Amino acid sequence: MTLIKSISGIRGTIGGCTGDTLNPLDIVKFVTAYATFIRRSTRNGATGRIVVGRDARISGRMVDSVVCGTLMGMGYDVVNIGLASTPTTELAVSMAGADGGIIITASHNPRQWNALKLLNRYGEFLNKEEGNEVLAIAEKEDFEYADVDSLGHYIEDNTYNKKHIDSVLALKLVDVEAVRNARFKVCADTINSVGGIILPQLFEALGVEYEILNGEPNGDFAHNPEPLEKNLGGIMGKMKSGGFDLGIVVDPDVDRLAFICEDGTMFGEEYTLVSVADYVLEHTPGNTVSNLSSTRALRDVTVGRGGSYAASAVGEVNVTTKMKETGAVIGGEGNGGVIYPESHYGRDALVGIALFLSSLAHKKCKVSELRASYPNYFIAKNRIDLTPSTDVPAILRKVKEMYKDADVNDIDGVKIDFSDCWVHLRASNTEPIIRVYSEAPTMEEADALGKKLMQVVLDMQ
Repeated sequence: MTLIKSISGIRGTIGGCTGDTLNPLDIVKFVTAYATFIRRSTRNGATGRIVVGRDARISGRMVDSVVCGTLMGMGYDVVNIGLASTPTTELAVSMAGADGGIIITASHNPRQWNALKLLNRYGEFLNKEEGNEVLAIAEKEDFEYADVDSLGHYIEDNTYNKKHIDSVLALKLVDVEAVRNARFKVCADTINSVGGIILPQLFEALGVEYEILNGEPNGDFAHNPEPLEKNLGGIMGKMKSGGFDLGIVVDPDVDRLAFICEDGTMFGEEYTLVSVADYVLEHTPGNTVSNLSSTRALRDVTVGRGGSYAASAVGEVNVTTKMKETGAVIGGEGNGGVIYPESHYGRDALVGIALFLSSLAHKKCKVSELRASYPNYFIAKNRIDLTPSTDVPAILRKVKEMYKDADVNDIDGVKIDFSDCWVHLRASNTEPIIRVYSEAPTMEEADALGKKLMQVVLDMQ
């Protein structure tokens, strides 16, 4: 069974039996529940429109057809923006004045997966309470379809990639002139998805010379699509050959962003947010937010710039909620997700690229030199595959009890903070695994700390 129903949407592998995988019947049921929720919760100012965008996964067209038909059957007009990134779809919801949006993407999951991400009228992910309401409606099948005279209409609008790029170029801290004058040459791996469509358009608008690897948006990913060092041998080798100022890697829906230095070494996915935040804080001092699994370097940089740092539970909606509470000027997640409220409350690789290039153009330094200017931490990212009988709450309670004398945070799994390192265990919302992230002054220390906690979990299974 791969079907995962959570507050953030529905996700699973394509094919198989109903109730077990992501298939047309379950898609219809969940989309109907979402449309029912949107209608009940958007009474004032409702437009009767819902935006749909998708990444380039092989199953995307099939899922898209089912989603759009179901929404029309619920009486909604569909604004289908076609192949589009997650941040493009988020922006399209507010730009189109829609009541909500659905993004068809399984983010970094392998090619056989797909998913539905659900947005409110502001182009932001549903919160926990709203997500649970959608799940409850689906479980009860508490919905009713439109009659023949009330069916929705279908509209295709392929203008939102340009609108997205225009909005990025209009940001005050995106110095288009400086970037153009710097004459950067970049190499980008767009993993055979929508990044291969929109990133060339962004580079051309910024006057950046570029070469695209895995640029055909056919959904047949050339390698594991998660932008981690172990998956990026191709572009790292290309960078080592010389001739490029910067390597850029995005995931299939272009909300995660990783950089590679001019010498072919990883800038560090965790340091995407750190570097962009440092540039933003230099010009607009304020607070920052990241999730519990993100590097301490953001805290260090924020405090160094006179601001305050706060941590949230993992998940974009949790980060944005904390950002609004603290008035953060920038935030995001250590997996390369940059959230810049001046644009919108969503992880956006295009915003991250434009701000990073602006910073680099001003500093007039190599990417490796910029990386060396930040506090140096190393994060080990491990995982434990769960069995059907694994009692995750019991495991987390045991870990918490074992380290009760340390600084323990249990708002999302269990995070244990020590003086010079930390380890965070939490059940994934998107996969049947426990993620074990640990950070220390060296990778060996970080990995050893993570493995120590992993053994505790394995001993309990």
